[in-house]
Amino acid sequence: MKGFFEQNYFLIFMVKESGIMYQKQLAIKNWAEDDRPREKMMLKGKHTLSDAELIAILIGTGSGSKSAVDLARELLALTDGDLYEFGKLRHSHLCNVKGIGDSKAMSILAALELGRRKKESVKKKRNKIDSSLKAYQEFKSYFSDLTHEEFFVLYLNRGNHVLQVKQVSIGGTSGTYVDPKIIFKYGMDLTASGIILAHNHPSGQLKPSQEDKMITKKIKQFGELIEMPVLDHLIITDNGYFSFSDQELL
Repeated sequence: MKGFFEQNYFLIFMVKESGIMYQKQLAIKNWAEDDRPREKMMLKGKHTLSDAELIAILIGTGSGSKSAVDLARELLALTDGDLYEFGKLRHSHLCNVKGIGDSKAMSILAALELGRRKKESVKKKRNKIDSSLKAYQEFKSYFSDLTHEEFFVLYLNRGNHVLQVKQVSIGGTSGTYVDPKIIFKYGMDLTASGIILAHNHPSGQLKPSQEDKMITKKIKQFGELIEMPVLDHLIITDNGYFSFSDQELL
């Protein structure tokens, strides 16, 4: 019986009544205990669940003739099962699947956000930034799954230890406006001794644009006036990063 459920995640009962055929789905609660995602997790551990089963637990219930696992499989099909790309989906994408409303979509997005924040939680210790690679590692999680440009600043103390990473701008797919006054206001509030800039290129292009060079120069000049130097500016993509400092562009 268990093998049957593994191959057929719902049963169809044909009931003939007054000459009319009806179909009825067997709900998850009526599945064999080993085949229910929640019970399977409790009995065998979370690592035994498939991606679809994990998402089904977040969804909670099915819709119409579809079980929660059915809906989860349809959601995964949006990105051909690629979880990295799945993490980039937005509320509207999820709701395009019939049976996924606001509540189910928000549950999934909340879980994805918790996963992102988990990566950031390792930053409780103040890391020392002494290379572009260290700066990239500090910034990287903030730019994961983005399809638009964002601008962040890493604020450092006198010993180049991290004080805070701060988002200062959100833009579109091809650019974002940055106000140096905002950048240095945060820096003065933190009594920072130096800063490192970073923004992403959703296109994957690592080469800095003329606008990138101009804003870097402008922010650098501003920092020199108030003795809060710009130590580097990183352009970050899914494939790596570009360092203005390493390329002697500062």
